[in-house]
This record gives sequence, structure tokens and C-alpha cells, in this order.
Amino acid sequence: MKNEEFSYFLARLPIGLSFFGHGLARLPKLEAFSQWMANLFSRTFLPEPLVQAFGYVLPVLELIVGILILIGLFTRSGILLGLILILMLIFGSSLIESWENVFIQVVYGAYLVVLYRYLIYNRASFDYALRL
Repeated sequence: MKNEEFSYFLARLPIGLSFFGHGLARLPKLEAFSQWMANLFSRTFLPEPLVQAFGYVLPVLELIVGILILIGLFTRSGILLGLILILMLIFGSSLIESWENVFIQVVYGAYLVVLYRYLIYNRASFDYALRL
């Protein structure tokens, strides 16, 4: 395996584990997490049912994105789904003026864009093994 390919594999691990960990930690407490989000966005124009629904869906999607990126299965789709989630989180964080979170989320977004850009090196993956 070439250095670029191994480096790409190593680059997938931190972001994949982060998404996976976020989802895994929130799954056992979905109702409480969803309610926390609804309370957090109560002073915005977003309808509470929409925020609550997002609070139920977000951890599941985070878990899926994390797994896909970690194992390198449907990596392109996992990265794009992760980027869509990050864009939604940036929008939400902006609405509540949580600029520290916006900064962190922008870094996540940039990281995902770099992974997308260098997908050609995604050889230590199920995608490559299965010729997907």
C-alpha cells in the first residue's frame, strides 16, 4: 500500500469515529436529546416539531455516516451525507448564534471536503475491495 493510500485510511478514522461516537452516545437517549434540541431552538423561527424530528433523526444519521466512513463502504455517499448534516448544523448553530460551534462545524465540513477531494486514494476500504 502506498503512503497516500495509507494516509487516506488514517484520515478517515478521526472523522468517522467522531460521527460514530456522536450517534452512538445519543441513541440511548433519543427522546431527551430531541427535547433538548427543541428547547435550544425555541426562540428561533424553526417549528418545534421540525426540530424535534431532526433531533430523532440526527443521531441515526451520524451513526450511519460514521460507520460508512470508518469502514470505507459507500465512502463518497457517506462523506456527502456527512457534509449535508454539517451544513444543517451550521445553519442551526448560526440561528442560535453559537459561533464556537459554527467554527467547529466549518472545520468538520472542510475535513470532509478534503476527504472527498482525495477519494482516489481510498484503497484501504470496502469500496475498493468490492470494486464499488
